[in-house]
Amino acid sequence: NMSQKAQYTVDPTKMGIGRSIAVLTSGGDAQGMNAAVRATVRVGLYTGAKVYFVHEGYQGLVEGGDHICAATWDSVSMMVQLGGTVIGSARCDDFRDREGRMKAASNLVNLGITNLCVIGGDGSLTGANEFRTEWSGLLADLVKAGKISDKQARKSSHLNIVGMVGSIDNDFCGTDMTIGTDSALHRIIEVVDAISTTAQSHQRTFILEVMGRHCGYLALYTALACGAHWVFIPEMPPADDWEAHLCMRLAEQRTQGSRLNVIIIPEGAKSRNGELITSDQIKKLVTDKLGFDTRITVLGHVQRGGTPSAFDRILGSRMGVEAVLALLEATPETPACVVTLSGNQAVRLPLMECVQVTKDVAAAMAEGRFKDAIKLRGMYVFLTFFFFFYEQTNMNVAIMNVGAPCAGMNAAVRAAVRMGIAQGHNMLAVHNIASFVFLQIKPITWTSVSGWTGKGGSILGTKRAGPVKMLEKIRLSITKHNIHALVIIGGFQAYTGALELVQAREMYMEMCIPMVVIPATVSNNVPGTDFSLGTDTALNAIASTCDRVKQSAAGTKSRVFIIETMGGYCGYLATMGALAAGADGAYIFEEKFNIKDLEMDVELLMEKMNTPMNRGLILRNENCNANYTTDFIFRLYSEEGKGVFDCRMNVLGHMQQGGAPSPFDRNFGTKMGAKSIMWLTEKFKECYRHGRFFANSPDSACVLGMRKRALTFQPLAELKADTDFEHRMPKTQWWLKIRPIMKILAKHNIKLDTSDHANMEHVFPPKKSNCYVV
Repeated sequence: NMSQKAQYTVDPTKMGIGRSIAVLTSGGDAQGMNAAVRATVRVGLYTGAKVYFVHEGYQGLVEGGDHICAATWDSVSMMVQLGGTVIGSARCDDFRDREGRMKAASNLVNLGITNLCVIGGDGSLTGANEFRTEWSGLLADLVKAGKISDKQARKSSHLNIVGMVGSIDNDFCGTDMTIGTDSALHRIIEVVDAISTTAQSHQRTFILEVMGRHCGYLALYTALACGAHWVFIPEMPPADDWEAHLCMRLAEQRTQGSRLNVIIIPEGAKSRNGELITSDQIKKLVTDKLGFDTRITVLGHVQRGGTPSAFDRILGSRMGVEAVLALLEATPETPACVVTLSGNQAVRLPLMECVQVTKDVAAAMAEGRFKDAIKLRGMYVFLTFFFFFYEQTNMNVAIMNVGAPCAGMNAAVRAAVRMGIAQGHNMLAVHNIASFVFLQIKPITWTSVSGWTGKGGSILGTKRAGPVKMLEKIRLSITKHNIHALVIIGGFQAYTGALELVQAREMYMEMCIPMVVIPATVSNNVPGTDFSLGTDTALNAIASTCDRVKQSAAGTKSRVFIIETMGGYCGYLATMGALAAGADGAYIFEEKFNIKDLEMDVELLMEKMNTPMNRGLILRNENCNANYTTDFIFRLYSEEGKGVFDCRMNVLGHMQQGGAPSPFDRNFGTKMGAKSIMWLTEKFKECYRHGRFFANSPDSACVLGMRKRALTFQPLAELKADTDFEHRMPKTQWWLKIRPIMKILAKHNIKLDTSDHANMEHVFPPKKSNCYVV
């Protein structure tokens, strides 16, 4: 509408002039809260608003005084990598009473604060909405009591509320991920990986108890990420005879050669009649019935602690920016909103709609309507597919890895193999695309992929060789092994290789089989997807290294680090790594820069050396410029910074491709592998004609990718138009819109485009893809 268009033409650096914003964290702490606080403060100051910290949550809001203090740009430096919440959180009984809320209102009015940003769980956000609802009544009582003047009451007549959800349980409906959940999964998976080695050594069964009194998200996604043998979740209590089934499954795993069993249980697991299922109860069952050596590990508050993951830092930063814009664009008619994540999109939802659905989940569980609870929660429980076996189809599906190895490939292979076997297909492993020539194509079984989820690299092996020079031999291999479909897991080479196979359909009928490409590369440069397997693990490696580099600079002061990231010509890793690490800039190929830009950045860093945070961090994508190399930029900064700062250079190299996959990449790979096989199964039905299979339509060869909010299959032929083949990347890239946020948070003098902001939506029906992305 016209008012919105007028709003967008406002200079973003003047949107907040004359306005004041307060930010508080409430309830349980969650990793990533500090990133959200930092972004809220810096973007608030960028818009010209005054920004205040409220220390100790609602307790600080009630007590006022030193608990509410002005925030500065420097006061949020070095926060992004810290766990917990620097400004503190506390449970507050005083705020539950009207008298306490009157004190809070008085404190805000006296400071001229009419915009409140609350980072917390559903209880904290519900309290904020109640505060907003009764705001005018509180002001009227304060005027009567002589605590504030009529003029103050008129000036502060309306309170704007925007929430961000910080909770490791991911128990708030309306968002795919809450701040802190991904980091909690990191803590859990670190423990599971460590436990697995000792369990295998002694042939033990481990029962791992995770948080989640009313929500099974952590338990379910831990089970997917580690390939657990059994998982309990509150939303889906086990069948009445679960004890017998559990023992039977564990025994089967041992007879199939598994040396360990892993059982995941949340603290709130219950049976169908509402009785609590405890770790001790399960241990006694397994020990008495099977005689297995069994151990219990209760993780407790370790799940809340530690450094936030790259995902949570980026999520907190993006949500903080969106929260400030939502506050400054709000009118008295705008409902209190919560900033959420749907796919990779920031979304604004009415706060109380989300709270109501969250309450509906609890009611459904209490009344035994578990299917309704699952539906409302939006949980992706395709894990159950793995336990339903179909009749043998005699379809032969070949799986291969192509291009450079990356974390998550093995998880995708495991899921594809097991889903394929469950669907009745015969699964074949191609150890690399050149294997078509050497005929190294072998059956791959259910048990042969056990334990693959947590392993980095490519167990199948992988090569960069494309198929174009060996099409005749590939044709013969397809014929010899009677291959009916291909799952190709890899990066840009996998994409171009699949295109070559599709083009070869004109010459070879054997190539007329369904094909699906699962993008897997740290570079995130495959057309057809916003996010590739392996990128999250690489980002965590970059963020972790940057944290250490910044820490090393803390003792020396006045030092600038230049860090080179991978990515080919694609600047995703450099940009998102810079946002996650709180860097001062990122040089990428997609955004051209010259010597003047480099000089301006040097001047910005020289100014920074006069502040308490007198150190700098610059990231550079490996192929951002052929002449402005990492060494050139290092020498330029060293020369220009003489007498003000010294400079160091790091090339991260292949460490970004290695290591154990992050929880995100394990689960994303599992989803992609399973979904690709389900798609192929449908294609088999469509392509069966006259007693044989024939697939040559464009939609029979697709890339499976994450586009905005959903996993989608896009024909390879359609993606060619959006491909820059020379530089091996898509022509359009969604993350470029996030670069201004990274720059503003680093104090660059640029304009933020507020026209591309999130619109207010509604939570009905639930929009949970649970394929969350950064």
